[in-house]
Amino acid sequence: MTEIIYLNGNLTPRSEAKLSPFDHGFLYGYGLFETMRAYNGYIFRLDCHLARLRRSAESLGLAHKVVEFDLETACQETLKANELKEARLRLTITAGEGDMTPDPSTCSSLTILVTAKDLIPLPHQKYEQGFKAVLSSLRRDSQSPLSRLKSTCYVNNILAKMGAKAAGCDEAILLNERGYLAEGSTSNIFLMSKGELITPSLESGVLPGITREAVLEIAQASDIKTVEREIELKELTEAEEAFITNSVVEIMPLTWFDGKPIGSGMAGQLTKKLMAAYKELVNEAIGDLRK
Repeated sequence: MTEIIYLNGNLTPRSEAKLSPFDHGFLYGYGLFETMRAYNGYIFRLDCHLARLRRSAESLGLAHKVVEFDLETACQETLKANELKEARLRLTITAGEGDMTPDPSTCSSLTILVTAKDLIPLPHQKYEQGFKAVLSSLRRDSQSPLSRLKSTCYVNNILAKMGAKAAGCDEAILLNERGYLAEGSTSNIFLMSKGELITPSLESGVLPGITREAVLEIAQASDIKTVEREIELKELTEAEEAFITNSVVEIMPLTWFDGKPIGSGMAGQLTKKLMAAYKELVNEAIGDLRK
């Protein structure tokens, strides 16, 4: 089947899509994106993803242009046009075509792009074994507004991920400039210690992840004490359990870090409980969308 994308208000075959070489997203990384997951033809927490993108657009001075587009319909139509049920979607917005100088005032209109791909989830065995992670030499700048935006300026994340792969690991963990735990290259991180579920605060320089938010909601509804604060690196190595989150992998146990096991070196009981609860949350949300 021909892959269909949404570009600036139109659904078009991928082979016919064209972007300007003077697009500021390409020239300067001046843009935002959201990665979403669809289950049985329904996009989970699409409203939350779009709300985050619109907040981020305000930070980049693009909010007044974003409101001109029906982003929800764009995402849903792209999924439908590709006849996908289980899918990974990406919504990208950039400042659009402008002058070759770094002056966004020369950009007349945004570029809006939506793509969708079939998603084959990781096998159950991987969730039992969990991810292995390595400490990245790169740092997240907690003082930079970009730390809280899902920006197309993504080179640090890519370099961290490359480092993890070179080390034979699944994920890289980044500290912030003050040496506190921040996040993974493509994920938020949680750890369980002394009866508390702990995750780095947003002030630590982390992205306010959609799955992160869902996990906090689940934990609080289950009377699990949750704490958002600065976390020292040794707390991760000494944790009873740990896991990472993002929209595609959902909740993935983090079982090894820098060559040493976290806890038992396998998925912990609390992590498994939250994984099951997250599945229930997805099923409930999808069921409500069908009504």
